[in-house]
Amino acid sequence: MTEVAPRYALLSVSEKNGIENLAQQLQQLGFRIISTGGTYQKLKQAGVNALEVSELTEFPEIMDGRVKTLQPKIHGGILGRIPQDSGLMQEFNIPRIDVVVVNLYPFAATVESGADFSECIENIDIGGPCMIRAAAKNHARVTVVVDHNDYSKVIDALKNNSNEIPLNFRQQLAAKAFAHTASYDHLIQNYFQQQNFLVKDSSDKYTVENKSNDSISDVEKLFPQKFQLELERIQILRYGENPHQGGATYRCVQTNPNSMMLAEEGVIHGTFIQGKTLSYNNLVDAQAAVDCLEDFELPSCVIVKHANPCGVATADTLLAAYQRAFATDPTSAFGGIIGFNYEVDADVANDIVQRQFLEVVVAPAFSAEAVSVFKSKPNVRIVAYPKQHQNTFELKTLNGGFLLQQRDCAKINDCTLQIVTSHQPSEHLMQDLLFAWRVAKHVKSNAIVYAREGATLGIGAGQMSRIDSARIAIQKAAEFKLPIKNAVMASDAFFPFRDTVDWAAKQGISAIIQPGGSIRDNEVIQAANEAGIAMVFTGIRHFKH
Repeated sequence: MTEVAPRYALLSVSEKNGIENLAQQLQQLGFRIISTGGTYQKLKQAGVNALEVSELTEFPEIMDGRVKTLQPKIHGGILGRIPQDSGLMQEFNIPRIDVVVVNLYPFAATVESGADFSECIENIDIGGPCMIRAAAKNHARVTVVVDHNDYSKVIDALKNNSNEIPLNFRQQLAAKAFAHTASYDHLIQNYFQQQNFLVKDSSDKYTVENKSNDSISDVEKLFPQKFQLELERIQILRYGENPHQGGATYRCVQTNPNSMMLAEEGVIHGTFIQGKTLSYNNLVDAQAAVDCLEDFELPSCVIVKHANPCGVATADTLLAAYQRAFATDPTSAFGGIIGFNYEVDADVANDIVQRQFLEVVVAPAFSAEAVSVFKSKPNVRIVAYPKQHQNTFELKTLNGGFLLQQRDCAKINDCTLQIVTSHQPSEHLMQDLLFAWRVAKHVKSNAIVYAREGATLGIGAGQMSRIDSARIAIQKAAEFKLPIKNAVMASDAFFPFRDTVDWAAKQGISAIIQPGGSIRDNEVIQAANEAGIAMVFTGIRHFKH
């Protein structure tokens, strides 16, 4: 009778959650356990009879653990095909390894801890990815496990299938394994790209020699030749932008705290408190509200419809800010997304649910009393969003490719403005100009915003000509009986002609803020002077397509 070769499971994990229980159950199913270093010690303490890798290979771990599993007895045991390689495996005493459980050195955690370059380099796993890839390649026989959440599934599969893992499950685990090693390489690639130039000194430590390279422009340094983006699916949506389109939400997997892309921030990383599932359009609009709120420090409210602010206001309280933002355009606020930059309390929540139909409320936090109020409207989505950073990037899709750019985080203050007219804006008007400018930054181009005393009066968005946006904004203000006289106007980009300024003069606008830079700036300034309007140039454009 031919002796059946024993089956081995190789366990070598950095993150050891649940590893003892897995090893014990594998043993009960007849597997012999091979292990390394810290995992071996953990199993030994738990009473698991494991074979250390160095005993199997008859070769010690060397180079401070850098070389331990890179050995024919290990990789032959993983890559060997049964039966065609059985004779060779028997000749060289290579064990049959049918299960490989490996996760990798904590490179990302090491970087996030602020460790120096040398320590980060030592936490680049070599043997682990080799074993994972070998096992995944040979998934026709070998089961590879990289996630502790799969341990119980593997045991159940063995128990329910006469100690064999079904092929389709092995294939799923192999795909997950390749994704695991690809993600790991992505982390390392991003880290190296951020280091620029590093050299070893006499103490064998890596130090920065020169982080500026005159032959490479700042833009080229910012945007690498090869850009890797890792996304993790978190939800299948009911549909996309329209019911006939499929959709899903993904979040960027954070590589390290200095990564150019993409922090764990924004609505998609928020805490979902109640309500129906967020739709594709809900998420787009909610993020637009959060982005706008970033530019305000006073208690503020932004109401968004179709990715455009339809009402924005600041005030001494969130309640007053909400009421003033709502007054800008109650019609568009119907079914809108409401955003706040401070914790929402019960007074605000009560006013919202009594005043309007809405889809989503986003804020950094909600009081327990506010949450209780919103429970009367169980379909309303309530989301607490994390604070955003200013250094992230954004992607836009094209057929067959992507556009990558820095987020528009440019800010101005009254020290950077250029007053170009003979009429000087008062301090009060200057504050209104700055407010209107901050709102215009978040309105689709061509954008025109009328405002007074920290609240919008009319917003014109997304028109093919700037004068059309100016007229629509006036129509909105008139519809809701909001007087425009002595208000201010903001334009996201320069005026190509004087027509918009002449229109503003007829409405009684007192001051205008715009980037400047048109070949007809002198003509536009002249129009403002003739009308007695103060005009301020920012030198910054905020096109938003």
